[in-house]
Amino acid sequence: MRVSDAMTPDVQLCTPQDSIKEAAEAMAALNVGLLPVAENDRLVGMISDRDIATRGIAMGLGPDSSVRDVMTADVKYCFEDQDIDEVTRNMADIQVRRLPVLNRDKRLVGIIALGDVAVCRPGDGAATALHGISQAGGQHAGGITG
Repeated sequence: MRVSDAMTPDVQLCTPQDSIKEAAEAMAALNVGLLPVAENDRLVGMISDRDIATRGIAMGLGPDSSVRDVMTADVKYCFEDQDIDEVTRNMADIQVRRLPVLNRDKRLVGIIALGDVAVCRPGDGAATALHGISQAGGQHAGGITG
């Protein structure tokens, strides 16, 4: 099974120039904790509710501060044509629950989350990935890096 078979294709984006308030409002409306950040049709970062809390509010930034000030620029991603088992193993290794999905032209085409994998393949790779993600350590500090 390929990532494109399980991913969520409709993705809400924000830009580096958007305010963190606008990003937080979009997250609340969509009931998500993460938004891809795009500029000139390219993925340039990710912003999570944790980024807003720890890099924004905790550092004294106000709601009008830009997404660029708090986003994670080092984005881990996968490709739509990759094997889903390979991607879930990678998610476990880098300890993330979701990844942006790009086509081979490096254009954002979706998001893959462990929930997507669990729905498509119940009892399969999602549990293994979640076990790896939940191990102590990893890339949790400072927001989403994958």
